Amino acid sequence: MFELSSFISKYVTKRPESMFLGDIEGNRSRLTEKIKDKSVLVIGGAGSIGSSYIKAILPFKPKTLVVVDINENALAELTRDLRSTEGMFVPDDYIPYPMDFASSVFRKMFIARGGFDIVANFSAHKHVRSEKDIYSVEALIRNNVLNAKILLDLLEQYPPEEYFCVSTDKAANPVNIMGASKRIMEDLIFSYSDKFPVKTARFANVAFSNGSLPAGFLARISKLQPLSAPSDVKRYFVSPEESGQICMLSCMLGNNREIFFPKLEESQMMTFDSIATNLLHEYGYEVLHCSSDEEAIKKAKNLRNGSMEYPVHYAVSNTSGEKSFEEFYTENESLDMDRLSALGIITDKEIPSRKDIEILFNKLTDVFAKDTTSKEEVVDIIKSYLPNFEHIEKGKSLDSKM
Repeated sequence: MFELSSFISKYVTKRPESMFLGDIEGNRSRLTEKIKDKSVLVIGGAGSIGSSYIKAILPFKPKTLVVVDINENALAELTRDLRSTEGMFVPDDYIPYPMDFASSVFRKMFIARGGFDIVANFSAHKHVRSEKDIYSVEALIRNNVLNAKILLDLLEQYPPEEYFCVSTDKAANPVNIMGASKRIMEDLIFSYSDKFPVKTARFANVAFSNGSLPAGFLARISKLQPLSAPSDVKRYFVSPEESGQICMLSCMLGNNREIFFPKLEESQMMTFDSIATNLLHEYGYEVLHCSSDEEAIKKAKNLRNGSMEYPVHYAVSNTSGEKSFEEFYTENESLDMDRLSALGIITDKEIPSRKDIEILFNKLTDVFAKDTTSKEEVVDIIKSYLPNFEHIEKGKSLDSKM
């Protein structure tokens, strides 16, 4: 019987257990002090990372857990999962709300509760494929940046003890708008760090997370559809469990304006085609290499006749915004590699200028208010704020491929 967590451990992370267990055990008393009997708000908590964060903090017994997410079905499944897990602590004051965190009803709920001790925000457009045209770019930036400011302005009135907002490895030397938006998000949250403590984390791809390419492999196999993957793109991977633990450790143990990242070596990077091949072998298939998506689709009909040769199309990446490999920090950032055994920390980040951020936000708001805005205009605005933003534009989106 195929068991996903075992597959991830054996073929993707190649770790028998979480790399963060030592840091959790070594700081258990401090984590308990930070979380026990506290009120916790998790925004975007029904997603892969948000739900893993929830499972990481619940053993430390918070008094209140409010989860906000626009995905009503995912919230229902999160609740069923928590209630069905043996030994899982769920506080009496647990409420999952299907709502938008930038909405007026969220604001009413938040104020009625008088704020929260711990706030973690996982709501984000997280995929490179979110960058298509000007409309998708506007939606991405509104969610990742502009709406985040609405939340921060609310938190300024009701300061939490801890605030965490997840970033991405793609924020280091960004080459796509999603990564650039997260880099701007880091400056945005740090600009409020004189009002309440803010922390974030850059980390790798979460293996088989919702919407990811590996999760797509499972969906394709269940439908006997061919697999397609880039053969040249290398990525760091953490397990779903590890993703929540990184965020918990950053939120609870980090100092103000610190960025956590996993200590992973370049040799631990994986390519997507290797994951696909190992997955097919686990299912008992042999790989049938095809020269195009069309050929793979055509040959997939043989699977319905019992063929154990599974058609795949592996090719070099040719879409916008893709790095050949990922980075967690830049050469200009200060590092603390000694505080925790499995996590490095970017330290000594200055409080960004609120004025500069306001100028950027005004430019973005104005350009999105026009009827004839272009993607290039938005890229130029971002470059004016992030001079090192080297946007990779190939005129082709991931949505044009299988």
